[in-house]
Amino acid sequence: MCVLTVADQSPTLLCYKKMKGKQVTDKHLVAGIVISMFLWGLSWPSNKVLTHYCTVVNFTVYRYIIVVASMGLVVQLLGGGFRIVKKAVPDFIISGLLLAFYSFLFFQGLKKGSPGAGGVLVTTLNPIMAYTLNIFIKKKLPSRNEATGLVLGIIAGAILLRLWDNSSLLDGGNLFFLLAALTWAVMSKFTSKGSQHGSSISFSLWQYMVTLLCLLPLTNFTEMRAAVHIKDAAFWLNLIFSSAIVTTMATTIYFYSTTRLGAEKASSFIFLVPLAAALSSWGMLGERILPHTIVGGLLGIAAVYYINKRKPVVIDIAGE
Repeated sequence: MCVLTVADQSPTLLCYKKMKGKQVTDKHLVAGIVISMFLWGLSWPSNKVLTHYCTVVNFTVYRYIIVVASMGLVVQLLGGGFRIVKKAVPDFIISGLLLAFYSFLFFQGLKKGSPGAGGVLVTTLNPIMAYTLNIFIKKKLPSRNEATGLVLGIIAGAILLRLWDNSSLLDGGNLFFLLAALTWAVMSKFTSKGSQHGSSISFSLWQYMVTLLCLLPLTNFTEMRAAVHIKDAAFWLNLIFSSAIVTTMATTIYFYSTTRLGAEKASSFIFLVPLAAALSSWGMLGERILPHTIVGGLLGIAAVYYINKRKPVVIDIAGE
């Protein structure tokens, strides 16, 4: 089981040691990814706070500097090394490029729009787009349970976004969120494929390094030097949470889950994020929680249940 509170070791290290030793059962994996999704939900208002301190690109660079440093430390502690098989190189380069593009869209959307609404839009569309891509790539339709879950997810998203009275779905930051959802769905396919060639945590480290290198040319270094002198504790606490907890721990667990569950199944858990995003946006930023938020959130949970529900095993004993 992934222990999240231990005095002398990080949760990422403990979880990954069990992953590496193949001691993680499906139940443990589900528990880890559920916790990760709620951390993702909490990150939406946390990141909104950070956009008040610096430009979108610079904040994203700050984040991935900490991510690469913390991931490098974890890899060293595990003793796995930084080497990666050649087959995975194209995948981590492409996924790193896509992650850089996703990160820019994500934070640009936060700056222009609402973190609660953005969390709903991105997280509802991610699994739907992932399954759609799977249909075209593998030419395989979803099972009955998966289809039921997807329909529930679509209904949940429609309720959470209040589509019946929202005439400006693509206004503000929502267009950025829509493009971010599509980018994430494509990226998940590459992380699922590439991480199967070796250590998923080493793959994630190289992916994050590519993302950082892509964003560095866009950095305002004058602003970056000024950020070092920021004394506001809210900036540093939110930055460390967004980087070391949300990305190094939660996102890496998600990427690992794509290798075990597949990009489509892992993406289905993202239906859990809207409720967490709405609740945390209410707690941190004072955004109102309305009845449709609760209804949509519960339908999102039901969607995850149906998509991941196993078919009953039928044993034919008539011929025995």
